[in-house]
Amino acid sequence: MTTVRRTAAALAATAVLLAGGSGAVAPTAYAAPSPGPTPVVPSGLYGKKAPTYDGVWRQSLAFMAQQTSGVEPADKAVDWLLGQQCDNGGFASYRPDPAVPCGPATVLDTNATAVAVQALAGLDKPEAGDTGTDPVTKAVEAGVTWLKGVQNKDGGWSFNPGGATDANSTSTVISALAAVGEKPGDVTSSAGRTPYDALLTFAIPCDAEDGPGAFAYQRDKAGKLVANGDATAAAVLAGLGKHLQTRGAEPEQPPTCETPAKPTAERAARNGAAHLVTALARTGHLDLPPMPGTGSTAPQPDFGNTADAVIALGAAGHGDKAAGAMAWLRKNAVPWAEQIGPAAWAQLILAAHTVGADARDFGGVDLVQRLNATGPAPEPRGQARPTEQPEGEQGVGGVAGFDGWLIVGICLVAGIGIGFLLSGRNKKRGL
Repeated sequence: MTTVRRTAAALAATAVLLAGGSGAVAPTAYAAPSPGPTPVVPSGLYGKKAPTYDGVWRQSLAFMAQQTSGVEPADKAVDWLLGQQCDNGGFASYRPDPAVPCGPATVLDTNATAVAVQALAGLDKPEAGDTGTDPVTKAVEAGVTWLKGVQNKDGGWSFNPGGATDANSTSTVISALAAVGEKPGDVTSSAGRTPYDALLTFAIPCDAEDGPGAFAYQRDKAGKLVANGDATAAAVLAGLGKHLQTRGAEPEQPPTCETPAKPTAERAARNGAAHLVTALARTGHLDLPPMPGTGSTAPQPDFGNTADAVIALGAAGHGDKAAGAMAWLRKNAVPWAEQIGPAAWAQLILAAHTVGADARDFGGVDLVQRLNATGPAPEPRGQARPTEQPEGEQGVGGVAGFDGWLIVGICLVAGIGIGFLLSGRNKKRGL
């Protein structure tokens, strides 16, 4: 999952910068602090940093974390997210002027759309008689329809429509479909392939020398699958048909890696969980590779993907194996979340939720209070949103009642030392 999302251009830049290494498209995102004018952040958006690459992403994660904590997002915040949706149901990473209709130049984002769908699906809905006609339900349905419409022939998804399938985007969409009650295995492409068909192509066999049981983001230039913690955590959830707001599975079962003659998505997911158990056992956290161009060879702790690994292990029934990582996050992750903002607070809350930890006493810190403080004050839980607004208040994109509206991206600043890591998926940054 990851804290920051980036555009296709950033992903391409990352691939070029890292071409001198393994040749893989690395899914870890870095962000280096850069001076500049204070960004203008919409009042309904969580976080104070520029939302260029992650506005929809961080808003959606904030909603999901609030929902698992018994908090209903503010109407103002919901209106902002609804206003980001295009007429066709898709979302860009961020639209600075939602009053301008989406067009050919609007870069739509499967990851942003998937998390927005999941976040909106969890909101309190109107009374039963109005169900299905309210703007939130319409937005969810439109988002699901758009996602199905941009599915690649191999059954998977790319960060931006038209690109090569990657494990992260495919997993994010699968989890969103599961969250809204769809059966991902029944969503077939024009070539008759399912999302699970695509996901399995990124699974590393258990007898592999490097990364047994893990998932790769994509194949590298040599066609090799390189283990990636972010892709693995996301694929574990997806392969089990689960999503970010899941609770830990019971009873817990021992993690094992097995490669049957005919692999299944669930078996591959359990293999991925076994890989994460092994990776976390070393230090209690996942690591980031050294930042290109810094001269440093020491890996840095990966806070975001460690939180994602906790979610994955809890979902797979290995909450006991995630205890060390949770202890490490309690001790070390708060300064990281303070620097990154709402998406980071949300990741920690979701991790705590999955394994049954107390997000309101996370090493003495109330994560929910910290998240809520980054945006509009939440609404009382259980208060349904109105379904109608005065005539003339039709929002852009046909969403009634609301005012108009890469994962790997890498932000490098020449000459600056190690940048701030914002763990990486197709992701992120600039919360």
